[in-house]
Amino acid sequence: MKNIFMIAAVAALGACQMAEPVTRAEPEPLRASLQGPPNADPDKCWGSDTTPAVYETVTENTLLKPAEIGSDGTVRSAPVYKTETRQTVVREPADIWFEIPCAEALTPEFVSALQRALAARGLYSGPITGDLDKQTGRAIRAFQAPQGLNSTTLSTAAARRLGLVAIARDEASISG
Repeated sequence: MKNIFMIAAVAALGACQMAEPVTRAEPEPLRASLQGPPNADPDKCWGSDTTPAVYETVTENTLLKPAEIGSDGTVRSAPVYKTETRQTVVREPADIWFEIPCAEALTPEFVSALQRALAARGLYSGPITGDLDKQTGRAIRAFQAPQGLNSTTLSTAAARRLGLVAIARDEASISG
């Protein structure tokens, strides 16, 4: 009898499949748009990214038949449950837009300075090449993600925080 239960357990576990983790393809470090979001300043350059949907899996066990317990306290029959699993969307995917340094500003000298600034923060360990390569993109993502932008495209805000882009006079007077 024990062997039957072991075989059934092994068969049940064999039928289970591990869900493959969802991975995002890593985009190239620069994804610019000429148009930008609706009502965007046409004199600025824009990057976009899509935040993935967030799903929640809920599993509920519903009692179909309660256990039958004898007057002496022994269990005559085990309870019967129905298990239902459903997924709900917690957050829909969304396009986000952000200002980026324009392509003509991304000179090899600028990118080299970017790589040095990211290296100084322990985020980039590659050679200083002046190329916007995948390793530089990963470092950009690591720098921006804590501020809420999980993208390999350098935002103007991140470039300012790194000291690579000057703050305009009107912004400097506002932030004081």
